[in-house]
Amino acid sequence: MSGMTSSARPFLNRRLAEFGTTIFAEMSALAVSTGSINLGQGFPDTDGPEEIREAAVRALREGRGNQYPPGPGVPELRAAVADHQVRRYGLAWDPDTEVLVTAGATEAIAATLLALLEPGDEVVALEPYYDSYAACIAMAGGRRVAVTLRPHEGAFRLDLDELRAAVTEHTRLLLINTPHNPTGTVLTREELTAVAELAVERDLLVVTDEVYEHLVYDGAHHPLAALPGMRERTVSISSSGKTFSFTGWKVGWVTAAAPLVTAVRSAKQFLTYVSAGPFQYAVAEALRLPDSYFDGLRADLRRKRDLLGDGLRAAGFQVHQPQGTYFITTDISPFGEKDAYAFCRALPERCGVVAVPNSVFYDDPHAGRTQVRFAFCKKDELLQEAADRLRVLAA
Repeated sequence: MSGMTSSARPFLNRRLAEFGTTIFAEMSALAVSTGSINLGQGFPDTDGPEEIREAAVRALREGRGNQYPPGPGVPELRAAVADHQVRRYGLAWDPDTEVLVTAGATEAIAATLLALLEPGDEVVALEPYYDSYAACIAMAGGRRVAVTLRPHEGAFRLDLDELRAAVTEHTRLLLINTPHNPTGTVLTREELTAVAELAVERDLLVVTDEVYEHLVYDGAHHPLAALPGMRERTVSISSSGKTFSFTGWKVGWVTAAAPLVTAVRSAKQFLTYVSAGPFQYAVAEALRLPDSYFDGLRADLRRKRDLLGDGLRAAGFQVHQPQGTYFITTDISPFGEKDAYAFCRALPERCGVVAVPNSVFYDDPHAGRTQVRFAFCKKDELLQEAADRLRVLAA
């Protein structure tokens, strides 16, 4: 770095300067400093299945994955991902050429965008969006174009006409997230069919973030890659963290046609190269758990959603009922509040609870200026305690 000219430094700084510290780091630090209940960041406060944790211990003790695993991921996990896709969705992928293991879904998104974008390419993304999308598009030299999910009859919906209007001759790919973080929206088969038809018509690539695929409480998850014309143009991304409650393991994966996986792997090898060796073997076992595990997880989280949702309504929030994910989006307008960020900064002192302002997930902060997100992937007693504390706002 000592040889870098002063004129080069501003360019390097400027590309990511707008992002700064993530809202999750900021609010989690606030939770620690105030001793508040942290319903901001989406991680469970209990570990996943004991047999899967023991599978990781067994891999460590047996020396599997303690050294560099294969660049594409251990064969056992790639085969398990392929088998899981066939069993759940009827999607057949070659584990040797069409599956790539990554350091969580975040690296998968970064590697995919770095691999597929050229400077100046436009990426149409659904906002509000997970904050790494904007940063990864910027790092790849792309330009993000937002299509806003808007509240409608208690949920957030995609305007398909607005999506079509956002596509120009400079559009390279669509970045789709369903089930959607932070709104909890699950795109319907009809909506996804329209997305697929648009992608085929305009010859677009599509990147789908499906990390909450097993956390759908109303409706069903429909992989975009399964629709006509989409297998060869879709990069599907998922991970183990949300499904198995081991978010710290950071094991994710990409499934796509071989040429797309080859491109993503070319970028990924210069990011982490490999990661999470022993955990890959454990996740391979996790993906082969019976359907009863996935059904039980979904039922448990649906109950937690309803527990916290009822508490938020009792406290005076307007609640947008999520169809999936870990999160409930609320509106603070009933309190006469107009600034979600200021509201969330003050909330720990007011009632000892931390949440996240949705305004940080929009290109135009005014679009989500009264929206606040709460995570419900916590123990029942913690959710009940948070609900009790929040009732102070209704006084």
